[in-house]
Amino acid sequence: MSRIGKIARRTFLIGSAAVVGGVAFGAYYIGRPAPNPLKPEPGQAVPNPFVVIDQDGVTLVAPRAEMGQGVQTTWAAMIAEELDVDLGQVRVIHGPAAAAYYNTAMMGGLLPGKEYEMTAFQHGIADVLGKVGKVLGAQITGGSTSMADGFPRMCAAGASARETLKEAAAQRLGIDRSRLTTRDGKVIAPGNVELRYEDLAADAAKLSPVTDVALRDPSQWRYLGKSVPRVDMAAKATGTAEFGIDVRLPGMKFAALKANPARAGMAGFDASDALRMPGVEQVVDLGDAFAVVATNTWLALQAAEAVKPDWDAAAYPADTDAILARMARAFDGSPDSTMRDDGDVATLPAGATEVTADYTVPYLAHATMEPMNATALLKDGKLDIWCGNQAPILVQDHCAAAAGVAKEDVEVHTTFLGGGFGRRGDFDYAVYAAKLARAMDGTPVQLTWSREEDMTHDFYRPAALARMKGAVKDGKVVMLDGRIASQSAIRQYMTRMGLSPVGPDKVMVEGAFNQPYGIPNYRIRGYVSDLALPVGSWRSVGNSHNGFFHECFVDELAHAAGADPLQMRYDLIRDIHAPSAGTLAAVREMSGWTGKTPDGIGRGVAFCYSFGTPVATVIEVRNEDGAIRIAKAWIACDAGLALDPSIIEAQMTGALVYGLSAACFGEITFSDGAAEQQNFYDYDALRIHNCPEMEVRVLETNPYLGGAGEPGTPGSMPALANAIFDLTGTRPRKLPLMHDFDLLV
Repeated sequence: MSRIGKIARRTFLIGSAAVVGGVAFGAYYIGRPAPNPLKPEPGQAVPNPFVVIDQDGVTLVAPRAEMGQGVQTTWAAMIAEELDVDLGQVRVIHGPAAAAYYNTAMMGGLLPGKEYEMTAFQHGIADVLGKVGKVLGAQITGGSTSMADGFPRMCAAGASARETLKEAAAQRLGIDRSRLTTRDGKVIAPGNVELRYEDLAADAAKLSPVTDVALRDPSQWRYLGKSVPRVDMAAKATGTAEFGIDVRLPGMKFAALKANPARAGMAGFDASDALRMPGVEQVVDLGDAFAVVATNTWLALQAAEAVKPDWDAAAYPADTDAILARMARAFDGSPDSTMRDDGDVATLPAGATEVTADYTVPYLAHATMEPMNATALLKDGKLDIWCGNQAPILVQDHCAAAAGVAKEDVEVHTTFLGGGFGRRGDFDYAVYAAKLARAMDGTPVQLTWSREEDMTHDFYRPAALARMKGAVKDGKVVMLDGRIASQSAIRQYMTRMGLSPVGPDKVMVEGAFNQPYGIPNYRIRGYVSDLALPVGSWRSVGNSHNGFFHECFVDELAHAAGADPLQMRYDLIRDIHAPSAGTLAAVREMSGWTGKTPDGIGRGVAFCYSFGTPVATVIEVRNEDGAIRIAKAWIACDAGLALDPSIIEAQMTGALVYGLSAACFGEITFSDGAAEQQNFYDYDALRIHNCPEMEVRVLETNPYLGGAGEPGTPGSMPALANAIFDLTGTRPRKLPLMHDFDLLV
């Protein structure tokens, strides 16, 4: 439809390096708008990088990946709202790799401090910092930032397109633009003269876009603030949606990948047995892996098993116990961060009762339903690559290097994603496909990972350890001192991006240091382990393990104090952050919480502020013939303005089930340096029969727009653990729960 212009990713460096939230980056000249990468075809109007108007109607060029979270629907609603068209008339495609599609909200989240207490001035600084994403190639879907990034950015894009079309109509009719209105994809002139947008596209294409626009008052909204049909629903229901694994090209070959299960190098391989299999065409050395090329994927997968590789040994301890022992050694050194240090935790308050607890959580896989895959074609010095991904510019850059071409000669075609959860923010799967395409110049090839290969070569959610100490006095919490040891997922990821991260890792302790609890003596320290085991971002990132540590320990403190766990949380939070306290009040009312449960029933509560959104969760478990059933779950969240309540509800329930699955069954363990879990038979998830009834309440008191895709995960695990304690009297301090409790499976 549109051609991609050449975009200079970086301008010139001015000043010195700045350090924010543990990431060092150059101070670039960032005020200059990114160029529009869309070059209009004849008859097309492209007033900005997000909207194309032609004879076929209106197309939204979406810069964020659709992986089931509904982002394209809400962005399309923003465009439709301001452009004055029906939502069903807006087609949506994914944008190319281009600086114009940088995430304006991602970098702001790296500011130090506790987000819930940020002032309007600090939010303004975060907005300015967000522009750094343009020069870092931060065209990233992640961090639950899509709505904060898109609103009111997409509204402004729609309004600019509307006013540019009105200007084209004004010039054609010889009247002032202020006399024109719009309705249902038409410009309306005095005398009820109607001009369709499609008929004005060619004239609008000749104009400079009108950018001085006013957005509609929310009272005029038709779509925003309401639940609307998903724009991707029909295609996914009919099987016509194209995911990466669905791509088919003329003359395409199919390949399967095998890489070292110990995450190290490859000394060589013997492919003679595989090459004797009918339909196997070649086996390609990819450096630290190999790919078997065949006439179909199934044959390639089978042939890959026949190859005899010579793998190098792992650069980290060989088994889980040794890995965790190495991780625990981090506590012996100095902390990487002390992100919160209120009062005095060194001295136990007079008359207080001390409480201590140690917690452990395992490595976790992303386990996306669609395994990693990419299709690549290198021809005439140009590389095309098709894949579901969360970071097109990173895919472009690293695939260019792998294929030996200039980045301007790489076109990334982003498809639907069959799950991401942070895994497709990395780009290794695309790089392998680019290397393979280089070896098969002129022939398109689809490289597919088996489920076993996918799980063996994940960038795992790191395991983590917590040593917690606190104190209670007169029924109140007077001290909380937490120490957390883990690998730094953010440092590994930034290094893979090609950046040099320095400074304390805020992400590793998020979900613990930044909770709005009014505890007078409150310290959280993070200890980074030097393990070389590959790790990355997993849904809710550091909050995923710290939510468990923090909220289980807060529950232990409540019981030590003889206090109601929900009421105590509310009392600690209400004077610190009203929206957070509001979620606890709401979930208490929803669940009918009394603090007392009958025999055979257990209830647990947890709270976590993450990604700008406070979430309170109550879970009820039941003894069912000796097994523990997760019966009910209630969630109250406050992401501020609810642009689409049904999508927020879907994200909260999906995140809850994701977290509960991990809490019950999720773990990656290691033997001889390799992951032992291979597929869903040994890395299980909740199914329909053991999934709880769920109820979500969406509040709108938060003054700033928060995320929805990830905040439902952190509270799920501790709420379940606390409910199991209420039921059994045994305190869970280690995940997954299946090892210590009889869960309904």
